[in-house]
Amino acid sequence: MPADGSKVLFMRGPAARPRSPAGAPSPAPCRHRAYDRCVADQPSLGLGPLSRVQLDELLAELLDRVSDVVDSRERLRALLDAVVAIAGDLDLHAMLTRIVESACQLVGARYGALGVIGPDRRVVEFVTLGVSEEERAAIGDPPAGRGVLGLLIEDPRPLRLADITQHPKAYGFPPNHPPMHSFLGVPIHVRHKVFGNLYLTEKRGGGEFTEDDEAIVVALASAAGVTIENARLYEIAERRQRWLAATAEITNVLLGAVQRTTALRRIAGLARQVAEAEVALVLLYDAADDALTVEVADGADQLVGTTLPASETIFGRMITDRSQLVIESLGKAAPWPVPVPDCPAAAAPLAVEDRIHGILVITQAPRADRHTPDDDLPMLMTFAGQAALALERAQAQEEREMIAVLQDRERIARDLHDVVIQRLFATGLQLQTAARLAVRPEVAQRITAAVDDLDTTIRDIRTAIFELRSPAVTTLRGELRAEVDEAAESLGFPPDLELTGPIDSAVPEEIRPDLLAVVREALSNVVRHAHATQVRVTVTARNGRLTVTVHDNGIGPGDIQERSGLANLRARAERHGGEFAILAGNPGGTLLEWAVPI
Repeated sequence: MPADGSKVLFMRGPAARPRSPAGAPSPAPCRHRAYDRCVADQPSLGLGPLSRVQLDELLAELLDRVSDVVDSRERLRALLDAVVAIAGDLDLHAMLTRIVESACQLVGARYGALGVIGPDRRVVEFVTLGVSEEERAAIGDPPAGRGVLGLLIEDPRPLRLADITQHPKAYGFPPNHPPMHSFLGVPIHVRHKVFGNLYLTEKRGGGEFTEDDEAIVVALASAAGVTIENARLYEIAERRQRWLAATAEITNVLLGAVQRTTALRRIAGLARQVAEAEVALVLLYDAADDALTVEVADGADQLVGTTLPASETIFGRMITDRSQLVIESLGKAAPWPVPVPDCPAAAAPLAVEDRIHGILVITQAPRADRHTPDDDLPMLMTFAGQAALALERAQAQEEREMIAVLQDRERIARDLHDVVIQRLFATGLQLQTAARLAVRPEVAQRITAAVDDLDTTIRDIRTAIFELRSPAVTTLRGELRAEVDEAAESLGFPPDLELTGPIDSAVPEEIRPDLLAVVREALSNVVRHAHATQVRVTVTARNGRLTVTVHDNGIGPGDIQERSGLANLRARAERHGGEFAILAGNPGGTLLEWAVPI
């Protein structure tokens, strides 16, 4: 206490000051020369030497604290400027770069980085500062989040180290990596979840990062978390607007002429564009076979036509409960026959009321500047519902067109049956009467030949009538023709095919696979054993019986031994209560007969 009895403020300095050999505290070195001149020019004010020394120390400490306050105000102003700077643009990738730049400037770090944490708790993006592009290329792949960097992922709390290389979990640096020692790491939280970590190394001027540095960076990370969330909300709002525009476009498709394939491609293209996805898939569901077929694959053409058993895929439960689904790995979602992108995906059912057409899938790689599939799921469901309506309308329009075609074909078939065939019958009867009245034999033969030609024409017209009255989709007649056409390549000549009777409508579904297999096996035997130059295949559905005959002009049956193929043909006939036989042909070759009741 001074001699005048007044109290002395700021009593921190003297106890810590080094003392002179006489035991008195030595004057603290003053950083302000103006202050030294000022003190030297002042009168003593009646103070003794000891009191003047204490006053000098108190004034010096006061100036130090004023300087600290000024520095703190400057750092606070710099922090506020940094917060304003990082919020200047809502582009997420540019914002991450500004956060790293601001952190390095605030604490004087030579190197800075921001690692974004993905769903699997691995670093999915690494924004750096202080390392050139050439140095980055020489270093190689960015860190995945192990070692000291992984500590912040496992325990998201600020971490300050004097020398990162001495930490027990330090992995060391890869070749061509610049040396780093002092380290400061701070997590960035967004909605109580860790978005990423801010890493700062090599404080300029040497030394380690201080508690004040850590406090400044923690404050910056808190502000960055809010700014990042705002940027993501802005991006979600913009993306929802794009989804609404895409949904409106699908609605416009509903108002015009809709063709299913075109509609599917447009749906996949819009979904991929709006979601910024790598791949968009449309899988159509076949309830009869419980199978999913990739109808459209925008971004992965090799998947088109792939058929998957629904029960063996992760999409099976979507078909049952008609719910949306987030998939961690599309590659593991189904037994794909070809490679698919192994990345997260979102899927929504294309369903209308109690009917499901298929599934819409969008997939993308996890990146910081892009959204996750969860963000798109609500809008994807709305878009998929509208897309399902487009498919429903396209199918209804195709059915209407098919009905119109069938009605026209039915009219033609009726005209052929009621008009053309009746006229041919009448002409044939008149010719038969004329043949009996003909005096010369050659005239009678010519008339008889003409009648036979009319009979053949009538049979051909009846065959055309049956085909006209068949559905305008893949028919049994068409499949039989395809089997015969396929055998023509192996035979070297086209076999003759005769189809008689209402084959498409009269042959039951359970017999159709066996019928096709019989024709295929019979033609295969001709190719392997007959050495024929002509083959005639006849399929007849008449009087409750289906008969298949295959007659070739080859070397004949010879010593017939029923190997596995012929044994299968007999088994297929007996399964349906029918018969199977191989006979010598007339005038030559081999005649195969296969018949079952229908």
